[in-house]
Amino acid sequence: MVACLGISVVTFLLINSSSIACLHGVGTAGKLMLTLLALFWCLKLCISPFVKKQKTLRLTSLRKGQRLLSVFLVTLLASVGWLLYIIFGTDLSALRIILNSVAVFVFELMIFWAGMSRCFIASVQLGIKWRVIALIFAWVVPVNIIVLAKMISLAGDECIVEADKIELDEARAENEICKTRYPVLMVHGVFFRDWRYFNYWGRIPATLIRNGASIYYGNQQSAASCDKSGEELAGRIKQIVEETGCEKVNIIAHSKGGLDSRCAISKFGMDKYVATLTTVNTPHYGCKFADWILSKVSRGFFESVADKYNRALKLAGDTNPDFCSAVECLTATGCEKFNEECPDSPDVKYYSIGSVSVKAGSGRFPLNLSYRFVKLFDGENDGLVSLDSMKWGENFEILRPDGQRGISHGDVIDLNRENIKGFDARELYVKLLSKLKEQGY
Repeated sequence: MVACLGISVVTFLLINSSSIACLHGVGTAGKLMLTLLALFWCLKLCISPFVKKQKTLRLTSLRKGQRLLSVFLVTLLASVGWLLYIIFGTDLSALRIILNSVAVFVFELMIFWAGMSRCFIASVQLGIKWRVIALIFAWVVPVNIIVLAKMISLAGDECIVEADKIELDEARAENEICKTRYPVLMVHGVFFRDWRYFNYWGRIPATLIRNGASIYYGNQQSAASCDKSGEELAGRIKQIVEETGCEKVNIIAHSKGGLDSRCAISKFGMDKYVATLTTVNTPHYGCKFADWILSKVSRGFFESVADKYNRALKLAGDTNPDFCSAVECLTATGCEKFNEECPDSPDVKYYSIGSVSVKAGSGRFPLNLSYRFVKLFDGENDGLVSLDSMKWGENFEILRPDGQRGISHGDVIDLNRENIKGFDARELYVKLLSKLKEQGY
């Protein structure tokens, strides 16, 4: 903070040196030298804004961007105040004031774009929301000042949180607290895939690996019946066991992935290859809201939507997506039948985790819209799945952070890579694997 303020003072004096020099009777040669010095200083500041090297290149770039935007905001406000002073409180000519204003505008623009470009590229926490807001209100005073201050705060907090996280992982790395006896198979939910360049589980897998975990992914299609997905998972489990010789796997499954995993265990003989199954926000008893929707729309409309979705998912990599079957698996009616057909195996340990949103705004689109409807039909929920429907197995952990934020269906798997006050998705899974390791799994 002190360093930033000092840099801001120097920057303000240099970019306004033309008018300051005039007020003190400095000659033309002196004013030219000061202008060149201001240009050199701003170029130096934009390239290397006096920031200590951070834990990663991304955080270093983000810290530089945050520093530059902070300097920009301070010097901009100070320069506006100075402009008002030289207009109404001095006898400087209009030409001098205009020349000073042009110089300030150019220098401030350099600093702003050097900082904003870094933050736009390096920040995760700005998300799409704050990037779009910044573009929309870029020229709307004073909203743009408020938005800029918020972006500076988000970037600064991100640097602190991520640096602390890296330090924590480095300090405990040698303990390998996530090195379980059996490798971990992470199974995604419906309407998503295990894409190479966009991890469904956000920053969680990288954190687990840094702490000794061996991670694999389900790789099942994004939309299919539980039987079809269960069959695909059974093949994946066998592949992992055969390739690694690990004997068994620990499964962590989110949303419908939990039903798919139970199906693989009960219907396709994977109980002998699965040590534990931990389901996360899985609708074990279905969603009454889904039953209501299907009862209100015509079959023709439902199949029309399904056809469009299936064609789109084929382009994304699914070989034979089945939207209708996937949705019907998630209804209360479908899950009642599923639970009768897929009883728990006595050879597998079953655990479950569930979270709730506190209000509609807790989740991002479309969870902020579905929350109210699910609450009407199913009660407390995470935007999609009711709390009662998430309970399964011998131990159920409920996630309820303090405050009005809550934890949505996407938050619990770090889908949006958002740092949430009072909840760290990465640490949730670190603790989960640590417990499994302690229990010998």
